[in-house]
Amino acid sequence: MSLWSRITEALAALANGESLATVFDRLRTPPERSVAFAIAVIALSAKMAKADGLVTRDEVTAFREVFHIAPGDEPGAARVFNLARQDVAGYEDYAARIKRMFGDETATLCDLLEGLFHIALADGDYHPAEDAFLSRVAEIFGIEETRFRALRSRYVPDADPDPYAILGVDPGMTLPEIRKVWRGLVRESHPDRMVARGLPQEAVKMSEKRLVAINRAWEEISGRHAA
Repeated sequence: MSLWSRITEALAALANGESLATVFDRLRTPPERSVAFAIAVIALSAKMAKADGLVTRDEVTAFREVFHIAPGDEPGAARVFNLARQDVAGYEDYAARIKRMFGDETATLCDLLEGLFHIALADGDYHPAEDAFLSRVAEIFGIEETRFRALRSRYVPDADPDPYAILGVDPGMTLPEIRKVWRGLVRESHPDRMVARGLPQEAVKMSEKRLVAINRAWEEISGRHAA
């Protein structure tokens, strides 16, 4: 059964008049967590689209880059998006329920936030409302400010491209200390680790862009120390 077939099943289980947000209280164990992750990205993206008031074709295309959506599965994805946009529950309620679902698994919550950054930047414009939205979601997720800035630096064109910010390290740290952080980030980005965290296979390719930024930052920092 495909991811989108399982999503359709999850939505069909909602009682009449029940909020889409309640789905996050039900999908807590594998393999349902991969379904929950996909729904979470789409639902929060729908809420984010309301933040800047515009849904562009580029943002729709970004969904396809984060999740492979076959033509036959498009109605299911569209239903999640529309349910979230029409839901009276606010995005903070969604984020809080998602946080409860994944608990202290910060890496998974960062994966989710990274997907939102990817979609927010799809049209080449990063709206202040989107920045405020993502900052608040990160706060609810319990993601540290340094880690949020690191994610932002990898995606936002006008963000400080400082390699230390990308790795989330302090310039005063020694090279061995920075190397340890870099290696940890690389391990965290391994596809097997991401699947183990509950990400659907369709979303694992997000790690490719992340690894490029992480390795480029490490090369720049190590080069400065060697100079």
